[in-house]
Amino acid sequence: MDTHNLGASDLGSLWDRLTGTQPDPQNWLLYATAALALIAVVPHPLWRLTRNAITIAHEGGHGLIALLTGRTLTGIRLHSDTSGLTVSRGKPTGIGMILTAAAGYTAPPLLGLGGAWLLAADHITLFLWVATALLLAMLVMIRNAYGVLTVVVTGAAFVLVSWLAGPDVQAGFAYTAVWFLLLGGVRPAFELQSKRRHGGAPDSDADQLARLTHVPPLLWLAMFHVVSLCALLGGGRWLLGL
Repeated sequence: MDTHNLGASDLGSLWDRLTGTQPDPQNWLLYATAALALIAVVPHPLWRLTRNAITIAHEGGHGLIALLTGRTLTGIRLHSDTSGLTVSRGKPTGIGMILTAAAGYTAPPLLGLGGAWLLAADHITLFLWVATALLLAMLVMIRNAYGVLTVVVTGAAFVLVSWLAGPDVQAGFAYTAVWFLLLGGVRPAFELQSKRRHGGAPDSDADQLARLTHVPPLLWLAMFHVVSLCALLGGGRWLLGL
């Protein structure tokens, strides 16, 4: 047996599977997955659980931009109350710190927008694999047990679906995940707005950005709203083929 040719053939097959396109899902699936994601976001008792996935994206956004701007990422912590903390070292002011602070609330909707673009181009498997790779990369930087558990469970779901499920299940899972990022990316900015109105969250991302830039925190909060709502509008149009 020519193991060299066999290995090359396997790699080629894997690459074709990764970069190939999958059939468009039926219209009912598009609306059913949107409804399922909405159910995961709107009721508060369920949101207390599902918000953990948004926190993963939020803190992952902080961490990714910290690395891309030349900061040293020292660790990420995810807590059972769905809060999180990303710690990086570097210059305490300047564009790198500003972009890092701004990345949290904008990461989930922008990830959802990127996912919608991939799904609109029929790259369902590629989306699942990219999401898995991002979760694995983030796992290396998690510094507490609850955070490890949350990321491992989320990553395991993506791995199992991408490797073992059929095309219809993969499509349903991928579309639900993207709808959830788009819809779930909208709610945290409103929650932050409510907390600030009642005197809470004095050290929020918006307040940190205000101290870094001397721009009022309400303007940064408005920016979070604009990004999340525009991502939902654009991503939703892509997903529905409008």
